[in-house]
Order: sequence, then C-alpha cells, then structure tokens
Amino acid sequence: MLNRIFVIAAALEAVVLAQSCPSLTASYPAPSVASGYEARLIAQDLESPRGLLFDNKGNLLVVERGKGISSFNVKGDGSCVTLSNKKTVVGDGALNHGIEISTDSKSLYASSVETVFKYEYDAGKQSIKGQGKAIVNGMTTSDLVTRTLLLSSKSKNKLLVSRGGDENIDLSAVDVNGGDSQIRIFDPTKDGVNFTSGTTLGWGLRNAVGVAENPKDGGVWSAENNADNIERDGFEIHENNPAEELNYHGKLDDAKNTLLNQNFGYPLCYGAWNTSEIPSAGALQIGQQFAVAEENATKSDSFCRDDRQAPRLVFQPHSSPLDLKFDSKGENLYVTLHGSWNTEDPVGYSVSVVKFGADGQPTEPSTSTSALSPIIGNSNTTACPGSCFRPAGLAWDAKGRLYFTSDNTGEIYVLVKSGGKGLDESRTSATGAASTVSYSIMSIAVSVVACLFASFM
Repeated sequence: MLNRIFVIAAALEAVVLAQSCPSLTASYPAPSVASGYEARLIAQDLESPRGLLFDNKGNLLVVERGKGISSFNVKGDGSCVTLSNKKTVVGDGALNHGIEISTDSKSLYASSVETVFKYEYDAGKQSIKGQGKAIVNGMTTSDLVTRTLLLSSKSKNKLLVSRGGDENIDLSAVDVNGGDSQIRIFDPTKDGVNFTSGTTLGWGLRNAVGVAENPKDGGVWSAENNADNIERDGFEIHENNPAEELNYHGKLDDAKNTLLNQNFGYPLCYGAWNTSEIPSAGALQIGQQFAVAEENATKSDSFCRDDRQAPRLVFQPHSSPLDLKFDSKGENLYVTLHGSWNTEDPVGYSVSVVKFGADGQPTEPSTSTSALSPIIGNSNTTACPGSCFRPAGLAWDAKGRLYFTSDNTGEIYVLVKSGGKGLDESRTSATGAASTVSYSIMSIAVSVVACLFASFM
C-alpha cells in the first residue's frame, strides 16, 4: 500500500513539474547541447532580437530591430524560465543592436547606426522618462551597422562604442581620423559628441561587434568579424582565411597601457587560420597577420607582423562572433557565433566558451585552433542560415543563468548547468539560492501524500 502511495505521489509530482514549466518548440531541429548543460527555448515571435540585459529589478530588456527596446518579467528557477508581461520601453525602430545600463539602472543606453542614446530609466515601472539624449553621433555607414556599447565597471564614466567599416574592405579605415573600424571611449555624462572626438581605444578593427571587460583585472577584449571574399596573389583563399579575431586592448584604468590606440591590421592585414592555403606563406603561423589584395602590393607580411597588433586568439573564419560575456570570476568567456554565409560548409551558429587563466589571459596559445569549446549548437548546420538559430546577444541574470537571443528566428534561450544550476554560480544571489519551483512541487507532493495517507487511515 505504501509503495502505491509513493508511486501516485511521484506521478503527480511529474505532472505538476510539466505544468509549471511550459515548453516552447522551435521550427527547426532541436539544438545539440554539450554534456553538463541544459538549454531551454523561452521566447518566440520577437522582431530580430539582438542585444539584451537585466536591470537591477530582474527585468529582461531586449533590443528588437525595427521596433525598439522591449522588457519582460522573468520567473522560474533552473532552466524552467517564463517571460511575461512584455512591454515596450523605447519605441524606436532605428535601434538595432547595442544596449547598456548603469549599475543603479537609472541610465539606459542604446544605439542606432548613427547615434548612441541615453535614457532616464525607471526599473520599477520598466519605462523611460522623455525621449532620451543623443550622446554620441556621426557614425552612419552603409554596410556594417551595429554599434556595440560597453559601460566599464572598473573605470568611472567610460562608455566604449564599437563601430565597423563602410564596406567589406574599407580602405578609408587606414586613416585613424576617419573613425571607421574603431572602438572609442566616451564620457556618458556628456551629450552631442561626434564619434571621432572620442578617445581611440583601438583601430584597424573591421567589425568588432563583441566587446567585454574582464571583471578579474579590467582587461578589455573585442571579437572581430573579419573580411569576406579574400584573395591573395590572385588566388581565392576566403574559404579558410582570414580568421575571426579575439583582440586584447589592455586595461582602461592603466595609465601605462601600451595597447591604447593600437592598430589591429584592417584593412591591410588579416589573421591567418589555414596557412597551407595562403600563397607565399613562408613561415607564417596561425594567428599571425598577413597582407592581401592588389591595393596592398607595397605592404609585406613583415609590415603586418611588426607594425600591427596581432590577435590574442583566432577563431574559424566566417563563424562571426557577435557577443562576449565573462563570468564573475573572469575564468570563462562566453561567445555567440552568429554563423557564416561566405563558406561552402556552414560554420558557427553556436554558443561557445573560452577558458581564461589566473593571469587574465586565455589558457590557449595564440596559435591554437581549438580555443572555443561549443556548448550549444545547431544539430543540422546544413540547413543554416535558413532553418536554424543564429545566436546574437548574451546576458547574465542574478542567478548566474546565461540568456541568448537568436535574431533570425526571433527567439530567446536560457542556458544552465545540468540540474538547473547557474553557469556562473558565484553570481547567484542569496535570495536566488532556494528554488521556488522545487518548493512548490514539494509542498504539493507532501500535501498529496498526506491526503493519501488520510484516505487509508
């Protein structure tokens, strides 16, 4: 009799769990998730969602291209997350990617192709006051239109803005004064500043969409999307070259930062991935820079090696890294790979992680081709990009769970460790330690068992 009671209780508990965690189903084959992780699709039907973040009230803010910024209330534990009460925070269809927020959540930042806006934000009401101020302008380009934003947590009043070039190979980027293909530093308390008036953190960066600051030491990193359709000496080498790059820019609060205002190569020099396919490669190694194109005939590989800053790591060409987020200890750097279009076989389309050491640097050498460890990716990349998810933005919540958007499918996923623990357990707040869902299930299960006992007494 007692065994029967426990069987019934377990069955009811399973029903309650299923009912408390509604499941969404993607229109494409379910993604593959690495051992030790869980992922769940938690939102659909968004308008090309890109950047996202949480305010200090736990609300999720998302940039929807062509629409503006939307907010959601977030509930649930582990991977059992539900988003509800969607609300328009900023109704501006020109906003297309970048989003940031101050520590006190009173200032919200977002970007269009031309402008960085600052809004007075109320997290309790999930609303802004007024129309916002244009704090950085003069950034319009016709090709690479994202403007990534990073508000430093280590250096007061420093807002980083990343701007790409005006075409695939933008030769005007050889002039630092032009402002193309650069990351610049601004004071967010000022407004109406032209992009070229900002302090140059780094230039020669074709399209450094991913930008992150290591919380351990304040080191700034960027992930560069490199050029397509590359040729060298008249030979096409674009299938496996040039590499995407992870670049190191030093620390913003370091007065002796030798990497400040360094040139990272573009449009004259590019990181090597498969050196066997590069004509006249000589002793060129993976991760070193080489010269390309007829316009660069007077530029040699030695110039690229000696006069330009090499990447710290390289990733597979055309994998398109879009966002970077460190965990709270600076031990893991999570990367969204938006995926390729300029390759015969699709690559990218995943969320991966790069291991970092106690010195604030990646554990892999600059010549590595295996620095990225995939966590979640499409199970069938042959259907990409048409019928698969394409990761874009990343955000941490207070429970150490990692969220990411998929822009082309209009979705949001949550990623946790197996068993529902946050990827970043050090980030977990004390109030988030107990699982309300688990308590609800257990209380129901206990009540059921008690009732069953009573019925047999």
